[in-house]
Amino acid sequence: MLHMPPVAVAPPLTFTLDIPYTVVYGIAMNTTTATNTVYGYCRVSTENQEDGTGLEAQTVTIEREAVRRDWETVELHREVVSGGKGIHQRPVLAAILERIQRGDVLVVAKGDRLARSLLVLSQLLEASDRDGWSLVLIDLGVDTSTPAGRLSAQVVGAAAEYERQMIRARTREGLAVKRAQGVRLGRPVQMPATIRAEVVRLRVQGLTFQMIADEMNSRGTPTATGKSFWYAATAQKATVTAALEDAHQTITDGLTA
Repeated sequence: MLHMPPVAVAPPLTFTLDIPYTVVYGIAMNTTTATNTVYGYCRVSTENQEDGTGLEAQTVTIEREAVRRDWETVELHREVVSGGKGIHQRPVLAAILERIQRGDVLVVAKGDRLARSLLVLSQLLEASDRDGWSLVLIDLGVDTSTPAGRLSAQVVGAAAEYERQMIRARTREGLAVKRAQGVRLGRPVQMPATIRAEVVRLRVQGLTFQMIADEMNSRGTPTATGKSFWYAATAQKATVTAALEDAHQTITDGLTA
């Protein structure tokens, strides 16, 4: 039998630059002795950018900020993942947010590297304020540890709230137009109208839901989801669906009258 030698696993890439802070790449994080930790976060969307200027430019920007502020220790983390993914779907960022504590700092070169949406960015700002750590967005001038930076954060929060309201307004207007056009909203009904009408007819005759289910089973009538067996709850749901259909039609007739 051929024995293969064990494959060596490379340790996480960790090194120190010629500036007074530690740099860590990847999800593995070092444990520092500093009272407060500064987490630098860099992100690009595609693998072919991993060694490109995107990450390098972000790194240089954070390096300069570290020197300007005399930060003694910085953990710099890089990630290659789409910005369209949720915060907790990005392993490196999720690990930072899991570890960050009161007094720590999360710094990014560009706000859109952290969150594409103002809504998500606003949520992070709220979390920062609630949990007592600082968020620094270098390009936006946001630094929640300073009065001026908090003012910038409030502007971002106000813009995010405006975005929320606009989304709600557009949604309400769109639904109103669809209703006026007679478009049925919600999940489409899968059970044929003839079967629903038959269930209602049997119910009006005084049959219980279980008796209706038994009758449908004896006929071999499929359910709305294509199953072959009816339960009492299946028959009850069919009558409720029929009632909702009638109500929807009444509303539609009223809107188009």
